[in-house]
Amino acid sequence: MRLMARRSVLAALGGAVAVWPFAARAQQRAQRPRVALLMGGLTSGDAGGQAEAGAFEDGLTELGRVEGRNIELAYRWPGAELDAVRAAANEIADMRPDLVVSRSTPATAALVDKALPMVFVLVTDPLGSGFVENLGHPGGHITGFSVFESSVGGKWLQLLKEAAPAVARVSLLFNPQTAPFAEGYLHSAQAAAQVLGITVMSAPCVSAADIEATFATRAGEGGGGIIGIADTFIAEHRNLIIELAGRHRLPAVYGNRTFVAAGGLLAYSADFAEIFHRAAGYVDRILKGDKPGDLPVQEPDKYALSVNLKAASSIGLTLPQALVARADEVIE
Repeated sequence: MRLMARRSVLAALGGAVAVWPFAARAQQRAQRPRVALLMGGLTSGDAGGQAEAGAFEDGLTELGRVEGRNIELAYRWPGAELDAVRAAANEIADMRPDLVVSRSTPATAALVDKALPMVFVLVTDPLGSGFVENLGHPGGHITGFSVFESSVGGKWLQLLKEAAPAVARVSLLFNPQTAPFAEGYLHSAQAAAQVLGITVMSAPCVSAADIEATFATRAGEGGGGIIGIADTFIAEHRNLIIELAGRHRLPAVYGNRTFVAAGGLLAYSADFAEIFHRAAGYVDRILKGDKPGDLPVQEPDKYALSVNLKAASSIGLTLPQALVARADEVIE
């Protein structure tokens, strides 16, 4: 009888040992939710991407959520290649985090069907892409922050013409696979082109060779210029594009300010890091119980003009003083 009783006690203790770690882990998970971030278009070594991640974490800290203490952050940096983005999305889905943050349209497209609560960032056309039902009341399990209106295509062209009055034929660079929204930018730029007396041409590129061919064509005809939209593929080939613009002495304007910091001529862009900082607020609200579909999609607070005087000088261009005076960022 004593032996049987002892075995019963040990069995009960063993069951407690088995149960309590699971209970403790469940409690810890409730206290420290896991947020997965799919940083589409970026590798971990990208300085701009690190600035975005830092701004996001600063926003969380300001709201009382500190990585490793009361929140877990799991980053995936797949670059711009679509198969890698999809593979990372599948890995995140298997992880079953409490919430997902997706950076870029391709990353959001890869995750939207995973039925996970989600905040997208830097998506150009969330309504047209089918991510949300309505900007004011998205519905479902997703909300987030858009990055541009399609009308900015006309603004890019106007700035390029102001910077380089001789520009007459402009190619709009994009990858149709990673930027299905590019047509809106193109139509906007072409509408502005009619007023400015410029021809704007679509320049779809799916490889570095395509980019090189576009630059060679524009350089060979005279009066050439380039628009590089905010597209993960274009950003991935940033160094090549900047080098080609310098080699062919072509003025170019970009939808991402990191191009100017890296030696590009002009950029008119939202502040990507600031948008990530704002996204932390939505993450905090959702983790506290708000439904993503009840939170309206937000647009950028402002756009900033960046200019690089050294890049202008290298292609024999003197930027108008009025343009430089309006710039939010001037690199000399």
